Amino acid sequence: MSGPGTELAISLDMSGSQSEKTGELATLLSRLKKNLTPPNACAALARLFQVGLDEVALLRLDEGMLKFLYPPLLSAAGLIPLSSPAVAARTAATKTALLSNTFAKVRHMAVFEAVKPQEKREDSEASDPAPIQKIMSAPIVDEEGDVLGVIQISRKGPAPTSAGPDFTIDDLHRLEKAAAIVAKMSFLR
Repeated sequence: MSGPGTELAISLDMSGSQSEKTGELATLLSRLKKNLTPPNACAALARLFQVGLDEVALLRLDEGMLKFLYPPLLSAAGLIPLSSPAVAARTAATKTALLSNTFAKVRHMAVFEAVKPQEKREDSEASDPAPIQKIMSAPIVDEEGDVLGVIQISRKGPAPTSAGPDFTIDDLHRLEKAAAIVAKMSFLR
């Protein structure tokens, strides 16, 4: 199962119930229906997963390229081709969710890490960008099975222990369910 030092990839499976999390997802849907913008969707996701706003990314797939819708600072950073080894590209290309609690040890593109925190962290003296220690990535798939984009939730910090608790399989399932809700939002069309 999951634990420190593991990386899991699971196929998109929206079946199964988590009744204890249904309320959180209903709240997410309610918030999204009220104000359909990428920043509001990402703020709701940050609350759902108890992470900072700088630890949420939302990308839209357009003509084989992923473009950041959130965070705003990365919207001008360029495009990520699906052929890239980036986690977001792999997530979209394979339609497979990913969880890694040892992400800092994995060679990866560091563009998302360049985003400075919008709020000062309790355990940090400065608001400098911190490396991603842990990450979840899920494809946003429409009713026909076409990929619309990717949602990523991360935990940043100077070390894995300071970044927060490990993500769990339950967290990954919640992200997949949240991605299904976000797939209905007009800003991905």
